[in-house]
Order: sequence, then C-alpha cells, then structure tokens
Amino acid sequence: MQPLETVLSRQPLATIRRITIRKRGFVSVFEFIMADPLYLSLWFSDFNGPAMLPHILAVLQQFSFSEVRPGITYASVQPVSWNEPSILERRFSPPVAPEQALLVAADLIHDDYAYVFDAYWDLWTPDENGDWRLVPSQVKFIVQGEEFDEGTQQETGHIEIDFGLDSLFVQENVALTEETQAKIRENLSKLVDFTRKVEVNTRATSRRLWSDSEESLPQKLIARLQKIQ
Repeated sequence: MQPLETVLSRQPLATIRRITIRKRGFVSVFEFIMADPLYLSLWFSDFNGPAMLPHILAVLQQFSFSEVRPGITYASVQPVSWNEPSILERRFSPPVAPEQALLVAADLIHDDYAYVFDAYWDLWTPDENGDWRLVPSQVKFIVQGEEFDEGTQQETGHIEIDFGLDSLFVQENVALTEETQAKIRENLSKLVDFTRKVEVNTRATSRRLWSDSEESLPQKLIARLQKIQ
C-alpha cells in the first residue's frame, strides 16, 4: 500500500478560478483558489454480505471522534442506487458507539445496498473575527456493496470517507501567521494520523485520497504543509 505522501504527490494541482470583469474600458481579472470536497476511498478483497461489517467497524474505530459529539450521529440504509429513497434512517442523540450504530444495518446487509454513517471530529476553524475555535466538523462514511448502483464502488471505494471541503485543512484565505501555521498543522496531523491508522489497523488492500475536481486538491495540502514545516 502506498504511503500518504506518495498518493498526494500524484494528484493534480489546485483548481484556479478566473473571473474577468469589464466596465467602461477597464478590465479586472481576479484569480482565486476554490475549495473542493476531500475524500478517502478504501477497497477490500472480501466485501460481500456480512463480511462488510467487520471492515466497516475497523474503519470507524480508527476515527478520532469529537469530544462534543463522541460517536455516530446518523445512519441510513440505501437500496440498489442513490436514485432510490432510503429504507431506513436513524439519528442518534446523544451519539452512539460504532458497534451500536452498526446494529441498525446488521439485518439489512446486501451486496446491492449502501450505508451511510455520520460522525464529527474536532478541527481548528477561524471564526468571523479571525479567532481560532476547535469546532466539530462532519465526516460521512459511505459504504457501498459490490453490486450497489452498478458497481460504483469500483471507482469511489467500498468505503468512501467524505471529509468535507479541503479548506478545513489548507486555509488558503487565512494569513499565514505562527498561530495559523500551528492550527493547520494540527488539522493536517489529524487527517494523516487517521489515514495511517486505517492503513495499519484495517485490511484495506487499496486506498486513494482524492478531490471532487479533476483539476484540484492534494498538492494544495503538500504546498501548504511545506510552508509550515
């Protein structure tokens, strides 16, 4: 299995959006970097029927849950494809342990079903005043059986982890002060630690960290990380 740094280095560069404004003979061009969703896809050699359950549990157990929301907050079961309505949804307040959340899906394990589990972890985020706060940030664990949605798992993974926008980790629009460097480093460390734990403590045979845009992402992480080291 490739190290995270190798996986990152093979990804395309960040997306640059350009806006041109023409007014009364003057032309203004603005360029800015757009945030993109960040995913980690995992594949397993045996992901059929009940064999899914220990893999799901092993991945969830590597996650660093939020101290404010310590556990799974939502679970749903999706039959056949994403175009179909969910047949089961459950919200947990307070959050529950991964083992308890899996019980919701245990009797509905099929190769053409998908399962979604929501959780939170704490990431440093600047508020409107520029002050850094440790805020719960949502992460989605999307589990897809071998036959679900015409085998979409081949592209996006048996387990696809949606971390939200990559701006949580790179903070491109925040001044690179010493405090900012420390907060970015902590957020990135949490991402890297989770990925390494998954590599070591699960039986995933392949993994890929990727962005929603073909033009974008992980090198933004590398570039930002190099600036703060």
